[in-house]
Amino acid sequence: MDKTSVLYKQPLIFRYQDAKDLAGHISNRRSIVLIGITRVGIGNFLSFFINRKDVVQNYFQDSDKHLFIPVNLNDLIECDIAPFWTLTLKRVVDSIENSNINEGVKNEIRGLFLESIQLQDLFFTIDSVRLSIKKIIEEGFLPTIFFIKFDRLKNALTPQLFANLEGLREFTHYQLTYVFTSFLPFNDLSPELNKNSSLSILYKNIYFKPSAEDDSLILLRLYKKRYEVKLTDDLEKFFLKLVDGHFQYAQLGLIALHNPEIKISKQEDIKRILLGDERIRLQSEEIWESLTTNEQKILVKISSGNRVSKQEKDKASYLWDVGMVIQRSGINNIFSPLFSYFVKERVTEEAKDSGAEFSKKELLFFDYLKENENQICERDKIVETVWPEATELGISDWAIDKLAGRVRTKLKLQKSNFELQTVKTRGFKLIKP
Repeated sequence: MDKTSVLYKQPLIFRYQDAKDLAGHISNRRSIVLIGITRVGIGNFLSFFINRKDVVQNYFQDSDKHLFIPVNLNDLIECDIAPFWTLTLKRVVDSIENSNINEGVKNEIRGLFLESIQLQDLFFTIDSVRLSIKKIIEEGFLPTIFFIKFDRLKNALTPQLFANLEGLREFTHYQLTYVFTSFLPFNDLSPELNKNSSLSILYKNIYFKPSAEDDSLILLRLYKKRYEVKLTDDLEKFFLKLVDGHFQYAQLGLIALHNPEIKISKQEDIKRILLGDERIRLQSEEIWESLTTNEQKILVKISSGNRVSKQEKDKASYLWDVGMVIQRSGINNIFSPLFSYFVKERVTEEAKDSGAEFSKKELLFFDYLKENENQICERDKIVETVWPEATELGISDWAIDKLAGRVRTKLKLQKSNFELQTVKTRGFKLIKP
């Protein structure tokens, strides 16, 4: 990793308690699930935790023995079981390259991966992961696999997958451990897992809340240099209050403010720009749609200033667990004014767009499709075209699908001759039937 990157400029005390707790679970070989609001900053925190040797040395007494294997499921083109295991094996190979593992052992693990690619056999791939992990442990290392964005597999999760994961741990006499990230506990991710009470025993749920003000300030002052945004101390505090510890809100907010033509002299300027930004609104919508109907109703109730009963809170405890609702002086508050404003729009139904006119992003998307009429437009190219300013942040599948859904609806409202087709696992195609 480039040592000039923002991750190398974050002080060791960044999210100190979270890092300390995570290191404790890993040291005790306990598998955990880090659960948080979608795009709250878990990935950023884990990049900081995994990739910096000084961080590892700071939190682990036996730091040289630990081998971290990050498997980011955003790298999956197809969110299915076979690609999942292939990606896991590939990341095992990647993780050993700069380690002190014997070169002969490295070659054996590389060979297992190449053979699995040739055979394209699921059972052989899983067995190759098992043998590779065993060889790593025999070399004196303690492997931890980080399954980042594991919730991307939610439509493919089965008890058998978890049986295979747990089988790997048993095979290594529990010297292998896992860290998953998800916006939901496993039992809530998939109907097939809903009745599997053993998952909560095997994998401890740890809730990752929006960052505290001190940690948010660290990130703000690092990233505002990247986006060339100048704010006074008072405006910094107001900006932090608006994003309230949500990593994606903060980055999108800085991107929105990165415009030499706009003048930022007072709080109202920042508020107007952020509340009017289409990318921030889409992020709010993604958070909203990740919730159950009951959780949404509770947020509407809170935004209206109505009291929430203990029974209602118990049924929607997720909102408090992940820090989406914060209790101050006995009063429930929605965590970010940006998200709170979005919820209030829902209450008044101002958020419902019945018009047929394209927004800026929708028009960029449609124009790109039209330029490539009758051709498959790949998802990564769509991101480059529609969100060129935010490609490094990573644009979720949900955001792309939601944008496509809105364009499809508006084409019908416009009585357009065009039809938008979805090409599974790849992207979209604009045609004239």
